[in-house]
Amino acid sequence: MSELEAQAYAVLATLAVALLVVVTVGVIYLTAMEWQDKRKRSQEALDNRVPVRKRKGKK
Repeated sequence: MSELEAQAYAVLATLAVALLVVVTVGVIYLTAMEWQDKRKRSQEALDNRVPVRKRKGKK
């Protein structure tokens, strides 16, 4: 294997690791944002509930 081939493989391996890190960080970020949004929607649903005393139609 020539010196040029070894350098090419080293560059490709480095790029592969960098791409893996970027994708992993992206997945973690999207998962965290989805979790945060789900918590926010859940809290909004609780805040928008109608108290039992004010519901219409039930006695």
